[in-house]
Amino acid sequence: MDAFLQEAIKEARQGLAEGGIPIGSVLVIDDKIVGRGHNRRIQKGSAILHAEMDCFENAGRLTARDYQRATLYSTLSPCDMCSGTSILYKIPKIVVGENKTFQGPEDYVRSRGVVLEIVDSQECIELMTQFISANPALWNEDIGV
Repeated sequence: MDAFLQEAIKEARQGLAEGGIPIGSVLVIDDKIVGRGHNRRIQKGSAILHAEMDCFENAGRLTARDYQRATLYSTLSPCDMCSGTSILYKIPKIVVGENKTFQGPEDYVRSRGVVLEIVDSQECIELMTQFISANPALWNEDIGV
């Protein structure tokens, strides 16, 4: 498995260890991680701190040129908010660990020229399946059900 996706999985596991939702993300430019994050909505009482948003925030201010050669890795298919942020910054590629437990607006993301690579990682699927089974109310709150 891709080393960068493994780093996103580490972030997801860290979030789970903190009592949060196990979704992780890393932003890579020129084969270097420039930002990393995990879903911290529960930990921070945040309405928007999904893994990708935490990752973007932790990357700090980047130039448009930086974003345009970046790859975003996420353990789970990004939601509308996180996909929209990726499109806003013109990130050309998103690598997704899995989209079985949740699928964001993938067709729309592709229609905007983003290369979307779905890995179907069993480890990512198991992390989310186990979490959703054990914490359905938290999961439903996070995805707006």
